[in-house]
Amino acid sequence: MFYRSRPLHFHLLVDEISKNSLETLFKTWNLPQVNVSFYPVEPWVPRVSWIPNKHYSGVYGLLKLILPEALSEDYVLVLDTDVTILTDLSSLWDLLNQFNSLHMLGLAENQSDWYKKNLATGQRPWPAVGRGYNTGIMLMNLKALRINNFHDLWVDSANEVLQNISNFTSLADQDVINAVIKKYPHVIYTLDCTWNVQLSDHTLSERCYMDTEKMKILHWNSPRKQEVRNKYSSDFNRMHRVFLEMDGNLLRRQLFHCNPVQTSDNVNRTEACRKFTMAATVVYRTHPFFLAYEYNTHSTTDLTLVTQCSADRISLLDELCKRWRGTISIAVYLTDAELQYFLDFIHNSDTLRRRRNIAYHIVYKEGEYYPVNYLRNIAISRVSTPYIFQVDVDFLPQVDLYENLQLYMMKLNLTEVDKTALIVAAFETQRYRFTFPTNKDELLKYLNYGILYTFRYHVWTRGHAATNYNLWKVAVDPYEVTWEPDFEPYIVVSKSTPLYDQRFIGFGWNKVSYITHLTALGYKYVVLPNVFIIHRPHGPSADIGKFRTDPLYRRCLKRLKDEFIDELITNYGTAAISRIKKMTKA
Repeated sequence: MFYRSRPLHFHLLVDEISKNSLETLFKTWNLPQVNVSFYPVEPWVPRVSWIPNKHYSGVYGLLKLILPEALSEDYVLVLDTDVTILTDLSSLWDLLNQFNSLHMLGLAENQSDWYKKNLATGQRPWPAVGRGYNTGIMLMNLKALRINNFHDLWVDSANEVLQNISNFTSLADQDVINAVIKKYPHVIYTLDCTWNVQLSDHTLSERCYMDTEKMKILHWNSPRKQEVRNKYSSDFNRMHRVFLEMDGNLLRRQLFHCNPVQTSDNVNRTEACRKFTMAATVVYRTHPFFLAYEYNTHSTTDLTLVTQCSADRISLLDELCKRWRGTISIAVYLTDAELQYFLDFIHNSDTLRRRRNIAYHIVYKEGEYYPVNYLRNIAISRVSTPYIFQVDVDFLPQVDLYENLQLYMMKLNLTEVDKTALIVAAFETQRYRFTFPTNKDELLKYLNYGILYTFRYHVWTRGHAATNYNLWKVAVDPYEVTWEPDFEPYIVVSKSTPLYDQRFIGFGWNKVSYITHLTALGYKYVVLPNVFIIHRPHGPSADIGKFRTDPLYRRCLKRLKDEFIDELITNYGTAAISRIKKMTKA
């Protein structure tokens, strides 16, 4: 992307889960002159799944074989996802002009002796010309492949090898394509090795390293990827990391040879709150499900802990996840460079690196304000469970809170259509080190000793006063409370509950607006008596500093608050007026 000088069109074979994530990625990255087409992978899998395959990519490693049938394009450049591009790919694309009438595939030679030796299993490798060809970077003349019935060629070649030489493929599509080339060598146009510098454990491609300025594509074709055992791997990793840590917004620049994209700005540039309102319209580059994620529990009362954090709060994740055994969906707000620190943190955590039920959604940093409600919405919209527990990352949940919340939902016969929000009482400590209470009795003792306090009792009492902590201390059953202005409890609700208003950024009214919206919709609030969360102390955020010191910031927030209330009344009529009448009087 960084070196490109021409428009690009991606053609991606995907399942439904991948499509949802990739659609968000392409939409939010909003790269000029970049288009994408998605093709459902499911119809094509049976066309190749009959081939026994031991490659770590599974059946998906065979799907290049069906590209002439799946795509209507005449020519494509096929790239594995484990490559690092070091030049403008238009030079590679232009090599299609050098194809003669017989050429159908453009490939670089395989840079190991894999196809020249017997396998450890005692079987022979698939047939190949010399060392064979590597299919990680491939120019395909799809039109010629269709005309010459490529489907029949590879099916016949695969069947012949499976019957006479090998019982399975080790390198997936590469084995099959090499078998075709062995029988029909005229189909191949040989690319220079610099277009596919292969960094496998047994690579023999050092002649391509002699002049690093000529290397065009690094191909990490080892299962270990960037951890490959190669004497030059540290140098190659530095090249790779340059792109990982580069500001992705650089890819949004206009191309020299492309027509500029017209944009409009409907915001009055002279208004005092312009910077505040403009920040709410930013399209943040977003990558859902950045790491492997699995969800295998299907329960009518299952719930996901939903949260968000920035780089300075990453260290809080470890302890939070130790105390919540259920699914977690977290939106993480980072620069491109901070993302690498975050991945290192996950890798080095005994807790986090083993968990597969934590969905990490990366939102790339842009501007000076923390887009807290956008982050919350990203985390909520990727939830698989029927319910969500919304909490900030600087809280620690009571041990067994995940299980106890499900018990309460069953006890209350809660359903997804109920307009009920379950409140988990919030407390705080000023101590960086303390023994977490194991139950309510211990917590009450900590309150009496001054080790714990009700949350924000000294700076923002109104935020949680409606929880009625005096009643909570003696309650044994859930109890309903009445909404009050500025109420912002931490709640369990159905995942179908409306999302947060993304105009609220930084500090102030971001969660209050959400609870006020639920109130206008007629939600009731039920406090659970024997569960709790505790806030951990940390330094103030930059946005709190702006709120406290900048009068303009507070005026702009007040204007947005008034607009929000007026919109609720307009959208929900007299019912909303009666429910939030205290707010209009405040």
